[in-house]
Amino acid sequence: MDHAELLAQLQALATRVEQLADRARRQAEENRSLRQQQEQLVGERSALLAKNEQARIRVEAMIARLKSLEQHT
Repeated sequence: MDHAELLAQLQALATRVEQLADRARRQAEENRSLRQQQEQLVGERSALLAKNEQARIRVEAMIARLKSLEQHT
């Protein structure tokens, strides 16, 4: 293998390493973004569950009041 071929192979290898490094950076950024989205969705789910529980309690209280009114009439 002559000097020119060796240099060409090294350049090809350096290019490939840069491509892989770029891919790793993009994947790391995508992972960070997905983790942020997941945290946001978990927070939204928690808030919705709390609102659902509050609504359930209010509905149960209204039903109890209506039953109480029925018994007094």
